[in-house]
Amino acid sequence: MAEGEDAANAPLIGRTSQAPNESDRWVHEAHDERESTFLQEQALTSPSSFIWALTFAAGISGLLFGYDTGVISSTLVSVGSDLSHHSLSTLDKSLVTSCTSLFALIASPISGVLADKLGRKRVILVADVLFIFGALWQAFTGTVWGMIGGRSVVGLAIGGASLVVPLYISELSPSAFRGRLVTLSILFVTAGQVVAYVIGWMLSQKAHGWRWMVGLGAAPAVAQFGMLFFLPETPRWLVKAGRTEQARAVLSKVYGRALLSIAESIIRDIDKEIMEEEEATSKRRHHVAPAKDAWPWLTQLQDGSAELFGVGGNRRALTIACLLQGLQQLCGFNSLMYFSATIFALVGFSSPTLASLSIAVTNFAVTVVALVLIDRVGRRRILLYSMPVMIIGLLLCAVAFYFLHVPSNRGEAVSITPAARPSFWAISILITMVLYVCGYAIGLGPVPWMQSELFPLSVRSLGSGLATATNWGSNFIVGLTFLPMMQNLTPVWTFVVYGLICAAGWICVWMIYPETKGLGLEEVGGLLKDGWGVEESLERIRKDHG
Repeated sequence: MAEGEDAANAPLIGRTSQAPNESDRWVHEAHDERESTFLQEQALTSPSSFIWALTFAAGISGLLFGYDTGVISSTLVSVGSDLSHHSLSTLDKSLVTSCTSLFALIASPISGVLADKLGRKRVILVADVLFIFGALWQAFTGTVWGMIGGRSVVGLAIGGASLVVPLYISELSPSAFRGRLVTLSILFVTAGQVVAYVIGWMLSQKAHGWRWMVGLGAAPAVAQFGMLFFLPETPRWLVKAGRTEQARAVLSKVYGRALLSIAESIIRDIDKEIMEEEEATSKRRHHVAPAKDAWPWLTQLQDGSAELFGVGGNRRALTIACLLQGLQQLCGFNSLMYFSATIFALVGFSSPTLASLSIAVTNFAVTVVALVLIDRVGRRRILLYSMPVMIIGLLLCAVAFYFLHVPSNRGEAVSITPAARPSFWAISILITMVLYVCGYAIGLGPVPWMQSELFPLSVRSLGSGLATATNWGSNFIVGLTFLPMMQNLTPVWTFVVYGLICAAGWICVWMIYPETKGLGLEEVGGLLKDGWGVEESLERIRKDHG
């Protein structure tokens, strides 16, 4: 382990009262115990059936998230004049699409605070209720603003679920499988997109079929709401809430009774981390008298914000998490998911929804590959290898658009009209988009959602909430600007801009993102305590493979 990690893992309590040699012995014993726990976790061959069950149940939120992302692409080309008795303009499409991201942006940081106060599971249950209400609202509305209202409610649900579900899975998963299980929740997102495109293709030619497309989004939310009543809260939150026995019972299900020593070690690590956080908070409060009638939740929020922004390691964790989440959206992927049917209609495909299905299927299939590789190859390396593929795909797509004439006056309202055969350059656009999606799905799709592993327990929800808000803020910008960029900047330069953003992101990842594969949640903080931890993490990997 790196020297910074050893220092971070040393107990704070009792340092001044013990002789140096006794303190050193205590540190070495704690280090040896953690190494033993790490080896036992790495020796596990697969997650328990309990972990698979809770990952499946929580992952349904990802299915809902993906379904909403994919269904709007089909809806935009199927709705006709059903809303407000006129065809959707470019502004209408941009507002209907981006309002979801805007309200997800609003919900994310609030959900982070609520996840600490109420628990991770309760926030998911509230999100399910919002999913159901928003889906039915969209299905029965008759106006553009009604559709915007329904999608805004769904945005609140997505903002909460996209934050809490990866956090919930991370805090319950053994470190050896954490990346794989969080990626599985992202696989549910891609599966939702595939389902949305299949349903969109089946219903696109039926009168008012789009109402069924959006309304069916309520069904998985109803199923998940029922499942979650039988699943536990995370052990990290339970220990923090003073319910240690319940946390011990949950961990015994995660690891099995044959490995109770791991559960006990994890509980001790969480207890130690909480004591260190309380001591640090006490020091920060030492010279500040609390307000007499201060609201406890506001004081807790102020303490969390002070720790998140005031501690160097936490600031670095937030910088990395926000960088990855912003990059995931600013690379343009979700604009492709939202508007792929519109793009393929513009370039001459007779069934744009079916062409869009190839994008969604590619995304799903390659995410399966990421599921296998992410804990073997590592988060950092998989990004450094996959992002150049995205850049190549985007630039080749720009070249194809250069040779393809796209009438700008068709941007106001796109109708699906059969074409004799897509041109060579139209097919080239489909192929280059598939290449781009391959690079995205194996790296930048799943890796940013590993964000919760970067933060210590005291600021994990708040930090993850702000990073997720960055994701949705960037998503809002991209959703609102994509069609205007296609019209005013031209498709060529739109895709070049996305390629340049990916190139700048690759440089940032290379400079500041350390490798975290295989580390326990209580260990990652040691990497970022005194710096970005890139060299230390790579040295640890070399030692592990040496």
